[in-house]
Amino acid sequence: MEREGVERLLEAAGIDSRRYRHALALLCDGQWQTPAGLVRETATSRRGIEALLRELPGLERSGERLRVPLEHAGDYQDLFALAPPPADPVAHLLPHYGHVLERLEELVAKAPRGRHTLDHVAATPETVLRRALLLGTRFWLPGARLLCVGDHDLTSLAVRLVHPATEVTVVDIDERILAYLDEQDLGVRTRWADLRLGLPASAREHDLAITDPPYTPEGIGLFVARALEGLKPDGRVLLAYGAGERMPMLAFKVQQALAALNLLNEAVYPDFNRYLGAEAIGSAADLYVLRPTTKTAPAVAARLDRVATAIYTQGPQSVESGAGHAFDLAGFEPDLLVGEWPKELGRPRVKLSTWLAKPYAAAAGRVAVAVPAGLEAALPRLLLATRAAHVRAYLAAPAPPPDVLAAVYDLTADGTRIDAVRQAPPSDPAAGVVRKILDGAHAKLANTWREALIAAAGQRGESLTKNAARAAIRAAAPWAEGITPLEAPLHHLRALPAAVAATLKPTA
Repeated sequence: MEREGVERLLEAAGIDSRRYRHALALLCDGQWQTPAGLVRETATSRRGIEALLRELPGLERSGERLRVPLEHAGDYQDLFALAPPPADPVAHLLPHYGHVLERLEELVAKAPRGRHTLDHVAATPETVLRRALLLGTRFWLPGARLLCVGDHDLTSLAVRLVHPATEVTVVDIDERILAYLDEQDLGVRTRWADLRLGLPASAREHDLAITDPPYTPEGIGLFVARALEGLKPDGRVLLAYGAGERMPMLAFKVQQALAALNLLNEAVYPDFNRYLGAEAIGSAADLYVLRPTTKTAPAVAARLDRVATAIYTQGPQSVESGAGHAFDLAGFEPDLLVGEWPKELGRPRVKLSTWLAKPYAAAAGRVAVAVPAGLEAALPRLLLATRAAHVRAYLAAPAPPPDVLAAVYDLTADGTRIDAVRQAPPSDPAAGVVRKILDGAHAKLANTWREALIAAAGQRGESLTKNAARAAIRAAAPWAEGITPLEAPLHHLRALPAAVAATLKPTA
């Protein structure tokens, strides 16, 4: 059989030809292979695998599956690399966690599908398990606090299954993921966050953080900076990142973004993460272990002073999406502008991130909010963050009004504008408590709830202690402790009226 083309390919690859040699060995072992399977198994880019397949004449094919005929497999034997490089420090532990892997396979299969505009590519269930095992072999996890900065891969569930004594918090922009994690009832704490706008105040002081962010220098820099915000000074960040064997300059730019944060690179596990997709980078990514230094905090603060909206590789918020959207105030005279507005409008302005981080000091009757393309998920929080009588939100594309705010606003939509007019306080006791909670969007939800319950009891001539109110809230909404309405996932806010009604019953 002609093998000159294969030899030329391997010679051109030089010391990096091990990937191709491993793929060649798999094709010659008699088992059917698919291109996607070869990519994932060898951590070689799709282009690399296709180049190898072009140099192999006479391949047997069955649909998408292929292999070298057994009678010709021996022709390549001297070119084989029979195993991938030793990049898995927890392989010896996997046989002891078969039951966990089965559970994770089921959880991953039923999880919400990835959104390409958020650069979602699912890690394999085995990868998620191996992350949890590596955390436990490198760090002492009982009593530790882990922050998952984005968790489409469900790493949080794997950690809770393997290390149930570890406290795990997830911050994510995807409401579906947050709801799915809560549905599993494994004790994962969920927080909504668009990291371009800030990290929730309740997601601080963690021992460890793990993130698998958008693979752009902007995305890596932002997600790692937010992970560092959520850490104690002696914590660690575990970062999944891959660029494939053909794009060293992209990997260099990402490493420059990490170096700018003054981080110590404690370890890199090559090709540790494997994915159900991302074939352009070999369906694989390295796992970095990063440690902050005394110079990291000021570097993080400087990085977060210049947060970009475009951090993804696809969609309206991609790094190549171009200029922002201009909004027209015609017909609306606001007292305050929130977001990016021209200076020449001559009105007070505040950044979106500041708007969500703390209450605006001055009272404003009419507020205009500019919502850039890609930040639509923040709209309910942007409307909640004020007590103004009338808020008008300007969007880059039409979107439905957030129904979860029906207890606070009368909402109408007109093309790319959404008007939110504040309702009068309700007379119903339960609705009144919900309204007080949502009106205090920057305050701790459980604290506002507790004080509202005590006040409601007093109006009925009853006495309710703080401890009794806390116990009632904990029973009705265990998720409410330590969180503000702005941080709460929408499925919790939707469940709030029923939970509030349940806490009023014992004192009625």
